[in-house]
Order: sequence, then structure tokens, then C-alpha cells
Amino acid sequence: MNKPLKKNNAKKNSLEFSKLDYIVYPKHGVGRIQEIEIQTISGMELELYVIRFEKERMTLRVPTEKARNVGMRKLANQQTMDQALKTLKGKAKVKRTMWSRRAQEYEAKINSGDLISIAEVVRDLHRNDDQPEQSYSERQIYESALARLAREVAAVEAIAEKDAIKRLEDVLRAA
Repeated sequence: MNKPLKKNNAKKNSLEFSKLDYIVYPKHGVGRIQEIEIQTISGMELELYVIRFEKERMTLRVPTEKARNVGMRKLANQQTMDQALKTLKGKAKVKRTMWSRRAQEYEAKINSGDLISIAEVVRDLHRNDDQPEQSYSERQIYESALARLAREVAAVEAIAEKDAIKRLEDVLRAA
């Protein structure tokens, strides 16, 4: 049986994020902590981060003790952001496997929440104007990865998401 959390221990040990912090949740991207609340669920007191994802119009509650286990992290630092942009400038690496297998790998990279992995997906699926068109599913995955990357760039650099997308596309075209 689970025992109720002691408020004091929960607050001392698990609060690595604060109210109004921007965070990255692997499956949903950039969100903002709106509140840190205590709820009683099945007789147990749980301390929860209340995270708002504006783009999806969604609110998620994550137990503070589980935040690290689910892969929740702070926004990337400048060094990681520079590495992601460097990755975008690299040569696309497209494996010669079936599209369904590659699509699964791309989705896994996007949902990992790792900025460099997401940048790899964007780089690998980007098409310049002089290249053949993408299939519908390629385009969907590309746009998903680009949006996820752009949201983090926008949050880190305090710019609008559309400006972040333009910046990323400029880097891709220059590569």
C-alpha cells in the first residue's frame, strides 16, 4: 500500500521547478508551470505541477516526484541550443529502410524531448524548393518536429514562435 506523502519532504526533495518556469515535457513540448498544488487522490496527498501547454490548449498535472522520471526538463541552455542549430546545418542522414520504420524512429526522437534529436528529424526531413516533394506523412512529421523545435527556440530566446520558425528555416536553407 502507498502511504501519503509528507508535505515537508515532498517540497524539500522534489521541487526542481518553480511556478511560472517554462519546461519541456517530452510528449507535449514546451509548457509553463501555472501552479504547484497539493491534491488528495485516493487518500494520498500528492504534490503536483500544473503545466499549461498553450499551443495544445491543454493542462497537465504531473506529480513532482515523477517529473524527472517522465523526462520533464528545464529549457535548453545556450550551448545545447547552439548544438541544435549546428545539427540543422549538417548533412541529412536518411537511412535506406522502409518509411514506416523511419517514421517510428522520427516519432520516437520527437517524443524523446531531446532538442538535438528533434533537430536531427527536422534536418533529415527538410526539403529545399529544388528537391522532390514530401509525402503527406513525411510533411506531418517534419512540421511536428519543426514546431516542437521552434517552440523551444522561441521560449529560450524570448521571441515569437513564427519568428523562431523563420529563423530555423533560414538556417536550413543556408545549409
